[in-house]
Amino acid sequence: MGSITIRKRKDGSARYTAQIRIMQQGATVYQESQTFDRKATAQAWIKRRETELAEPGAIAKANREGVTVKEMIERYLDEYEKIRPLGKTKRATLRAISQTWLGELEDSQITSQELVEYGNRRMQEDGIQAQTLGNDLAHLGTVFSVARPAWGYDIDPMAMPDARRVLRKMGAVSKSKERTRRPTLAELDKLLTYFSEMRDRRKQQIDMVRVTVFALFSTRRQEEITRIRWDAIDEPGQRVLITDMKNPGQKHGNDVWCLVPDEAWRVLQSMPRVAGEVFPYNAKSVSASFTRACKFLEIDDLHFHDLRHDGVSRLFEMGWDIPKAASVSGHRDWNSMRRYTHLRGNGDPYKEWPWLERAITGPLAGSMSR
Repeated sequence: MGSITIRKRKDGSARYTAQIRIMQQGATVYQESQTFDRKATAQAWIKRRETELAEPGAIAKANREGVTVKEMIERYLDEYEKIRPLGKTKRATLRAISQTWLGELEDSQITSQELVEYGNRRMQEDGIQAQTLGNDLAHLGTVFSVARPAWGYDIDPMAMPDARRVLRKMGAVSKSKERTRRPTLAELDKLLTYFSEMRDRRKQQIDMVRVTVFALFSTRRQEEITRIRWDAIDEPGQRVLITDMKNPGQKHGNDVWCLVPDEAWRVLQSMPRVAGEVFPYNAKSVSASFTRACKFLEIDDLHFHDLRHDGVSRLFEMGWDIPKAASVSGHRDWNSMRRYTHLRGNGDPYKEWPWLERAITGPLAGSMSR
């Protein structure tokens, strides 16, 4: 049975402490108390809690020690990193969340209200964009989706969906904006002329002429380009094995054989076999070289990844169907592939493009030329 104790404050007002104590075989197995300003509220709380604690397993659940969000994240990173390595961004995001006030909350304290509060504070105090907050909650939601069914943690399964729904209506959560940027022939001419001059003056260790042209025709990301190996090439099928291809649900271990269009195949075959990799460069250095060149040439808002957009769009402009284009790009479905498709017209915009032959027949950069 519950009891209520009345105490007086210094200002003369009363406070009502409601206490529940449950005995079994002469021993206290559970006790809990709450303080209220009104007696009726205290009585209502006792009635509600006694009803809840009468449910099977309720006392054991109430006695269990809570697990903080930080502890959940640490367990997730520890156990799931061994099964499937996580991306650096996801790992860093989860660790950052664990260091916030949200990381100190216990599993039973996670409500949609707390998550909405977290989102609002991230937007207002940290000044992050809606896309970033969306990524934060998506990564944290992955932890919650494992913590409840796999580890038995007391997490409301609707807390995250409800919070995301509210934040989306408030405009605080959104998907990343789709880029439509494609390089123009004039911009590529400026870039490749610049890279050629740097190569000819032996001021460039990376053969950015070949890498840029290959990226354009192969639709490959810079990380994928630098992982292509000579021993993972299917000569008869004109394919290459792309290891750890980026995918929303899986990255590490997602190895895909991709068709290499004729133009990209010719560039690949022009590379010397001086290492295990066809393009033995650091992916970050490739991206940095491209960014520096764009800045020097005053080419606005062009990223190396935009070459992939251009390459996929070109395939459709040439009349390729979705399955055939996907065999090159590695996409699994049309919805994700659509983001890379921004058509300008019909036909091959690179027909008789002089830079293909220049890339293939030109000198090699850096140590490869020795």
